[in-house]
Amino acid sequence: MALSDHEEALLHQMEEALYAEDPRFASRIEKTKSRGLGRGRIVTGVAAGIVGLALIVFAAMSSSIWLGAVGFAAMVAGIVWAITPAKPALGSVGPDGVATPRKGAKGRAPGGKSGTFMDRLEERWDKRRHDQW
Repeated sequence: MALSDHEEALLHQMEEALYAEDPRFASRIEKTKSRGLGRGRIVTGVAAGIVGLALIVFAAMSSSIWLGAVGFAAMVAGIVWAITPAKPALGSVGPDGVATPRKGAKGRAPGGKSGTFMDRLEERWDKRRHDQW
């Protein structure tokens, strides 16, 4: 069922408010949503699983225990490779404590804070203390 124009506008407004309120949380949700298994990873894993299964069958016919063990290991490794999502490459932290994204990475989420790690911690601490009083 499609959303009405009013519902789409309201949803868009809520998304903008989320980015403005907590850009870090919003970027995590976006990364999680866009992070899939990947077709190439699944194909490679399934192919390794099939090769491993073929090695097990061949080992059973030739009575070769070590070849069966290798086939089983290849089959399990292929299936695990196919069902686990790829992890994104991490950026680095400069000497001043500011995170630098990896090459080709998109910039910070809209409204993202800059500064050193300690500055951000102090801001959080001040905000918590202010909210308590």
